[in-house]
Amino acid sequence: MNMINGLFNLLFLVLAAVIFGMSVYALVHAIRVPADAFVSAGKLQKNLWLLILGLATLFSAAGAYSYLITFMLVGGADFMGIGLGLFSIAAVVAATIYIVDVKPAVKGMGGRGNSGPYGPW
Repeated sequence: MNMINGLFNLLFLVLAAVIFGMSVYALVHAIRVPADAFVSAGKLQKNLWLLILGLATLFSAAGAYSYLITFMLVGGADFMGIGLGLFSIAAVVAATIYIVDVKPAVKGMGGRGNSGPYGPW
């Protein structure tokens, strides 16, 4: 039974790390995109996305830390409870919405890579 708990804890640790990676990726991308790109694409303002993705990164980091502690303590209980799991779900939803919807809409609207009026060449 202890081995099964260990496998599930490892699985949740990997999922929490993936959620954290997605949140960090989305936050870094949102930081690099100019604020005008969000307005031009008809999306929420950049400051609001930075707030949402910052909280998503914070909660997903806390979730990954919680599962890491749980995995390190063999047979230990999740000391932060189910509330942190709900915040991790909210974090993955926010990061997924940004990556799937907002990122393609603001792609190519400024930022790095545009070296002049005639394109990157």
